[in-house]
Amino acid sequence: MGTAITVIVLLVLVVGGIAYFAKGQAKTRQRQLDDAKADARRLVERLGGQVLNLVGSNEPAKQALADASERYNAAGSQLEQAQTAEQAKLVKETALEGLYYVRAAREAMGMDPGPKLPEEVERERAGKVTEERSVDVEGRRLHASPQPGDETPYYYPGGRVAGRPVPQGWYSEPWWKPALVAGAWGLGSALLFSAMFSGMSGIASAAAWESGYDAGQEDAMADAGGDFGDGGDPGDPGSDGGGDFAGYDGGGFDGGGDFGGFDGGGDFGGGFDI
Repeated sequence: MGTAITVIVLLVLVVGGIAYFAKGQAKTRQRQLDDAKADARRLVERLGGQVLNLVGSNEPAKQALADASERYNAAGSQLEQAQTAEQAKLVKETALEGLYYVRAAREAMGMDPGPKLPEEVERERAGKVTEERSVDVEGRRLHASPQPGDETPYYYPGGRVAGRPVPQGWYSEPWWKPALVAGAWGLGSALLFSAMFSGMSGIASAAAWESGYDAGQEDAMADAGGDFGDGGDPGDPGSDGGGDFAGYDGGGFDGGGDFGGFDGGGDFGGGFDI
């Protein structure tokens, strides 16, 4: 009888300990979520202030602000749906991307862009357009430039789209958009990339790009005697900034923290501290 009572007491203590631990973990997760949402909300509100108070005076600025507004709407709708700290952090990244677009719009209008925004590793690794390029690819005339202009009204801040790096710069069309929507690059994408960026400093070769490598990774692989082969197909869409992105529809989360992706990614901010 005494042994049975002892066993029951031990079971009660174990169950109580597990319940106490679980409750503590739940409180910790909730606190982390609240902190992450507050951090994200701060950027969403700053982005909203910029989007609502700026009016584009030229086509590049109008397009950049339209992209910023798209990010603002997406971040706002997703913020209240965030159930984990990781999802809230993705909201912050969405808002930050919108601020990059605002910054680009301000620069396109000749305004002070404001203090620099935090750098993001994938954006840096993707490289930047450093010279004017005009190429013909499959009957399309495409332009790329480090500066906005009548022929290059579409901005991209740099980063990964469907697992491959897209350089920061201004373009005649958002050639990365089909990959954002579909989650994979189509046929002819390597030819387009090669024609537009071949020989441009700090940007991967077409073979490396097809395999998902940026210029720095390509150099490291070359030093190590690696071989990119024919590039292949990376398969997974990958991410731009830390989350898995599918086609942008302004919706919420996909079960475990994957956001609906966006068209582009950009540089914004201007006039505020992050």
